[in-house]
Amino acid sequence: MRDEGQSAAIFTIPNVLSFLRLAGVPLFLWLVLGPEEDAWALVLLMVSGVTDFLDGWLARKLNQQSALGQVLDPVADRLYILAVVVGLGLRDVIPWWLAVSLPLRDLLLWGLVPMLRTRGYSALPVHFVGKAATFNLLYAFPLLLLGDGEGDIATLAQPFGWALALWGIGLYWWAGVLYAWQVRKLLATTERRSARSAGH
Repeated sequence: MRDEGQSAAIFTIPNVLSFLRLAGVPLFLWLVLGPEEDAWALVLLMVSGVTDFLDGWLARKLNQQSALGQVLDPVADRLYILAVVVGLGLRDVIPWWLAVSLPLRDLLLWGLVPMLRTRGYSALPVHFVGKAATFNLLYAFPLLLLGDGEGDIATLAQPFGWALALWGIGLYWWAGVLYAWQVRKLLATTERRSARSAGH
């Protein structure tokens, strides 16, 4: 998306929901790694999944789309995913190859941001595949955490959690490939902005 054309509003309902999701990131890590209150961590993950849907829906419904919201929503998604994979990795709920693979994709994509800046863009619109990947992952992790327990519910939750996790990882990386391809096309078809025009 280009840096211009978005509302400058900050305290909209969707943005407040995104702020609350961001505030939940350190809380989740504390719940999982400190007192190991998995039940509350599960509740927090479910609330995050609901608010992830609500902030985008309300932004469109209430016509409260803003430049800040366009940044906050994907940042909150990625920080939640990072917090969850770190927390569950340290608890040995998920293997470390999974915990490393998701942040690695984001790290590679962040390396493309300076290239976007040369064309007057701060980011590209979130692709549907990326939203589908996030949806899968945000529902996979609570199930995997639930599957780390004992009993019939845990036994049932684990295969469903892994199914969603594997789909989510595949879609997450595929979305990254699509994003990189978009950047390549943009660099090939858009003129480089001068330092003067890029600063406005």
